[in-house]
Amino acid sequence: MKIVSTVEELRIALPTNQTIGFVPTMGYLHEGHMSLVENARRENDVVVMSIFVNPTQFGPNEDLDRYPRDFERDEKLARDAGVDVLFYPTTETMYPLDMARVTVRHGADVLCGASRPGHFDGVLTIVSKLFNLVQPTRAYFGLKDAQQVALIEGYVRDYFVPVEIRRCPIIREETGLAKSSRNVYLSDVETVEASRIFSALTMAREALDTGQQVDEVKRQLTERLNEIPNSQIDYVELVDYPTLGAVSSDSTDSTELLLAVAIQFERARLIDNVIWKKG
Repeated sequence: MKIVSTVEELRIALPTNQTIGFVPTMGYLHEGHMSLVENARRENDVVVMSIFVNPTQFGPNEDLDRYPRDFERDEKLARDAGVDVLFYPTTETMYPLDMARVTVRHGADVLCGASRPGHFDGVLTIVSKLFNLVQPTRAYFGLKDAQQVALIEGYVRDYFVPVEIRRCPIIREETGLAKSSRNVYLSDVETVEASRIFSALTMAREALDTGQQVDEVKRQLTERLNEIPNSQIDYVELVDYPTLGAVSSDSTDSTELLLAVAIQFERARLIDNVIWKKG
């Protein structure tokens, strides 16, 4: 595995006339990231991973400074998973002038975007930079950040970026808790309680299967999440996927619905979702 940190080193390390599978991350790797690498390994000649904690997607009161970092650990995991090129740039490398950023015009004012203004501008800005540098054949993103995936897909279409976006399923603990780098912030008790998030989402999806209306499903989901101790709901939403648009009270109006939640514990804000498909 080649480890590179500058644009010049990356360009030398990238192959020619081979397919590239790209896995962008912010590090502190876990099984969810490894599943992305596994998919990329299976579908491409070369796998490139980036590790970069992107400052422009963090708000002023968020956890940029304390976001978990352990490059030696990440390096070993990436090597063992079969990554060919590991790109580990500095902020100065990725934002040499910071003269221009991507602005999201649709889909950033709901879900996580509603409580994290500017977050997805930062996400799409760094994704744009990384795509320009790596020029991958395919890029791999986990559906735990389903809103992010939808916006990246929209960006690729709007800007005619020649890359295939691969959606990858959420990887979970045996309890159902979605794998996340921020799970390290949870206490032992909170870890147990947080597993109830997926249980509540599963029951909400089953309610849609039985034909219950969206408003009632959302009410029941909110009620169950409110029962989780020492936590506070940031949002509970049902939106059309991947447009992220509002849905009517008749759930049959949409082919796919995203049931998405964000729950704040003492030191960790967790997001999770399930996608309900009509029929």
